[in-house]
Amino acid sequence: MKRPEAEAISPEMTPLDLRFSVAPMMDWTDRYCRSFHRILSRRARLYTEMVTTGAILHGLREKLLGFSPAEHPVTLQVGGSDPAELAQAARIGQDFGYDAVDLNVGCPSDRVQDGRFGACLMREPSLVGECVAAMKAAASVPITVKCRIGVDEQDPEEALDALAASVVAAGVDGLTVHARKAWLKGLSPKENRDVPPLDYGRVARLKRSRPDLAIAINGGIATIAQARAQLEAVDGVMLGRAAYGDPALLIAVDPELFGEPAPVSDPFAAVEAFAPIVAAYLEEGVRLHAITRHMMGLFNGRPGARAYRRHLSTAGVGAEAGLSTLRDAVALVSREMSEPGNQTILAA
Repeated sequence: MKRPEAEAISPEMTPLDLRFSVAPMMDWTDRYCRSFHRILSRRARLYTEMVTTGAILHGLREKLLGFSPAEHPVTLQVGGSDPAELAQAARIGQDFGYDAVDLNVGCPSDRVQDGRFGACLMREPSLVGECVAAMKAAASVPITVKCRIGVDEQDPEEALDALAASVVAAGVDGLTVHARKAWLKGLSPKENRDVPPLDYGRVARLKRSRPDLAIAINGGIATIAQARAQLEAVDGVMLGRAAYGDPALLIAVDPELFGEPAPVSDPFAAVEAFAPIVAAYLEEGVRLHAITRHMMGLFNGRPGARAYRRHLSTAGVGAEAGLSTLRDAVALVSREMSEPGNQTILAA
């Protein structure tokens, strides 16, 4: 059955705009997550999980790269360090219909270090430039890079300047900077999201020194108000865990950051707007939990939110769980908000 498509911006009308995006997150930003986030914002740029060049070139491409046209604007994030392979991956991503292709130069996991990609590429800015140049030559969609301000003992002033200079010379279309170092030895990937101190000033200085380069900032931003404040210094803001853990905040993105009406009025309306898409996924054989695991934080701060999560975590995991299971969970939530201060926010 063909899935009903949420209203979305035509890909022909989506030039690169980094003003607001939801970060690529492994095991989180899959096609079900992105379909749900698109219900909440028409304008937010969405990203795939990082997909390695090896998987793209040799894996099941439709399973790895397939997405709904309603997800536009959506960027494919790739991981790799071989310019020729990245060029092929960029061309494949373009052929699949992605609006842009992003090179991961920020992930600190052991897996990417073993494969010589991700954050360890901060030590090889010339190679990153070669990769970007090869991707640009192979594809006509925008090519962007997501990086850190440095790794390990690197001086962030020198490391970020060197990376930016290399990719600009290669023709990069945009740069998203996670405003923390990555410590490749001694910290886990989880710790690397929180322990290294944030340095927003470093990213702002890069923007001042390169006013013609589209630069977005990522890391520690938890609200749309904080995102708006960052836009005074840079061109865009990327939220990660905040957008995932409290997806209702995405409802404010279009009116607050783009001056356009929100696609839905509140989380309850979001569920109803998403329901036909959920039903179609279920008809295709997708388990309900694969979809609703991305919706657990939708009602944060409302009485009944815990009961909602509990119902989805128990009744929603079985093979027989259906759309009525989701609606039963929503029925446990009060439409009245709790007192301010009771809501838990996950920092990006």
